[in-house]
Amino acid sequence: MRFKLSSLAVFIFMIVMLAACSGDETPKKMFDHMENAVGLEEPFAEQQEPLVELEQQEKELYDQIVDLGLDELEQVQSLAQEAIGIIEERRSIIQTEKESIDAAKQEFDKIIPLIEEIEEESVQTKAEEVNQAMEDRYNAYLTLHEAYNASLDKDKELYEMIQKEELEEVDLKEHIELVNENYDQVLEANEVFNDKTDAYNELKKEFYEVAEINVEYE
Repeated sequence: MRFKLSSLAVFIFMIVMLAACSGDETPKKMFDHMENAVGLEEPFAEQQEPLVELEQQEKELYDQIVDLGLDELEQVQSLAQEAIGIIEERRSIIQTEKESIDAAKQEFDKIIPLIEEIEEESVQTKAEEVNQAMEDRYNAYLTLHEAYNASLDKDKELYEMIQKEELEEVDLKEHIELVNENYDQVLEANEVFNDKTDAYNELKKEFYEVAEINVEYE
């Protein structure tokens, strides 16, 4: 059984719009929605550290179970129950993550009707690219969220399985293989999400530049 700790990319945070040189007001309106979306993702960012800590705690419990062996059933059962409790805490955290991501996406989507109002073609084209990048990022997150939930389900099934008095070694081995396959899927989805976030952040910078919106980054 392998554990892969979370490392999720987040939005680039802005301090303030220093100035907008262009006479077109639409990009400035878009700036407000895009940066409001950043703020709405703060709860998502705040969940990363406690999630990693819980993943590490669960790994330590699993290692203890492995060291004990299934002959020490009473101790194994106690540790497995504790691990299941941690799984449910992790599930709660990723639900908070998703609510934050969803709220940010709803705010960001307010730029969509504004894109057609942009006067300069090059700025409009870049805005469309930013919008598509956000859509790609959001879809990547949904894939990651689904994969992580599926991984939690397999983890929980494993801890329920090892509490049984009559447990076939072949069944345990097969389930551990399933758990590891799920972790691989989470890792892959996590990497895609991070790549999509990086792409979005870069395109957002480019949009602000072409729209002549001067910003200061943290």
